Amino acid sequence: MTLDPNDDRPPYLQVNSVLRAEILTKKFEPGTQLPSGPELAKRFGVARGTVTKAIDMLRDEGLIVTRKGSGSYVRERTERPVGLRPHLEMAFADQQVTVDFAGFSSETLHSAMQEPLDKIRAGRLRPESISVRLLLPDTTAPMAVPTLVDGLADDPSLRDRARDIALTNAAGIKHSVEVLAEMGLVEKASVEVKVYRATSLFKLYVLNHRDVFFGFYPLRERTLAVEGEARTFYDVTGKDATLFHHAAGPDAESMGSQYVQQATTWFNSVWSTIAFERA
Repeated sequence: MTLDPNDDRPPYLQVNSVLRAEILTKKFEPGTQLPSGPELAKRFGVARGTVTKAIDMLRDEGLIVTRKGSGSYVRERTERPVGLRPHLEMAFADQQVTVDFAGFSSETLHSAMQEPLDKIRAGRLRPESISVRLLLPDTTAPMAVPTLVDGLADDPSLRDRARDIALTNAAGIKHSVEVLAEMGLVEKASVEVKVYRATSLFKLYVLNHRDVFFGFYPLRERTLAVEGEARTFYDVTGKDATLFHHAAGPDAESMGSQYVQQATTWFNSVWSTIAFERA
C-alpha cells in the first residue's frame, strides 16, 4: 500500500490516519501488536522516521502502548474519552477544512481552534479553505436548561446569559477564521451560525467529514449573580463533557464510517430544515 499522491497532508499524518482508522475499526484488535517500524515503512513506502512520528502520535492519543524491546500494542480499550485539540490540529493540516459543531455555546471549540489558527498565521499550516458551521440553540424561547431550580421555572435572564456566552464565542470564531482570508493566508474562509428550537444536551463535532466527536453535557446546580440578583439554576457544563471519537474506516460498511455518515446526515438535516440564521 502506498500513500495517496493527491493527499496534500504530510506523509506522517497520512500514515497516522490509516493506522488510527484500522485501530478504531478493530482491524487491529485490542491487545494485538502493530507491525514493526520497518514493516510499516515498507507497507507505506515511506522512511522509518515518518513511521516513528505517526506511531508517536498514536501513543499520544492513547490508542497504543509501546513496550521497550517488544514493540507497540493496541490498548485494550480504544473506546475511551479523547481530547479534541490534537485531532482538530490534524484536521487543519488538510487542504479543505470543514468543521461542523452542534452544541450549547461553541466555547470549547473557540478555545481549541486557536492553536491551529496560530499555526496558519505563522505559516506552519497552509489549508486552502476553511468552512465552519455552528448549530446553536434558540434562546428566545423557554429551554430545558438553563432553568431555575425552584419549580424548574423559566427565567429570561438566564437565557439572555446563555445567548451572550454563545454569541461571544461564535463571534470570536467567525473573526479569527475569516480574517485569515482577508490576510491572504487562505483562499476561502467562512463561518456560518444557525439556531434551532431545541435544548442542546449534547455536543457534536464533525471534522472534515471523517472524524466525529460526541459527548453528553453533564448538568449541575449552580448559584450565580445574574443581572445583579443571585439565582440558583441548573446549567450545562461543557468543559466537563466527555468526548468519544469515531473515525471513518477503510470502507463504507465499517462501524466508524457508518457513525460518521449518520452524524453528518443528522447535522445536515437539522441545518437545512429547522435551523435558521442567527439574527
